[in-house]
Amino acid sequence: MSLDIWLTMLVASILISVSPGAGAVVSMNYGLKYGLKRSYAAIFGLQAGLFAQTFIVVIGLGSLIMSSLLLFNIIKWIGVAYLVFLGVMKFIEKPHLPDDATQIKAYSASKAFMQATLVNLTNIKATVFLVAFIPQFLNPNAPLLGQFGIICATLIAVDIIVMTGYSSLASKLKHVIKSIRAIRIQNQITGAFLLLAAFFISTAKRA
Repeated sequence: MSLDIWLTMLVASILISVSPGAGAVVSMNYGLKYGLKRSYAAIFGLQAGLFAQTFIVVIGLGSLIMSSLLLFNIIKWIGVAYLVFLGVMKFIEKPHLPDDATQIKAYSASKAFMQATLVNLTNIKATVFLVAFIPQFLNPNAPLLGQFGIICATLIAVDIIVMTGYSSLASKLKHVIKSIRAIRIQNQITGAFLLLAAFFISTAKRA
């Protein structure tokens, strides 16, 4: 891959990653609730989902999903249902202050990783995007495996940096929130954004 093509892809990756979505909501939620350090389990979970999505496109399943209305809708509505579930859980979650020892004790890195992985893995809009995005930067006369490796590494590196930024920014607000009422409002806002993300995914159509 030539340098100018890679730089174009890098800029596109940054703009796409910075655009608020379900991943940003998850990163900010963990940053605000548990701090930056503990949010990395969720951030890396998001990258596992992104890697799986990219791999699906690489081996051609992305095109299959785009061509099969049934398969497309199954994946789409699984993703919508999962985000709705997460959003509703945030609305009914019992609020705790950020420094509440019980809340920190309840934190599970493996749960955070798996939850975040599922958020990205069931995001059909990511599949639609990758199917349209990846071919734009491929040179058919060069080895495809190496190009896919560069694309995947670039997407994941950019997303880690951006999600870290979102989580870090949210973690700084942790010290501002000093009341149960404020935590309840934060949970409701997070829940609303997750439901909004579910709505936008539900509008996804085949390319």
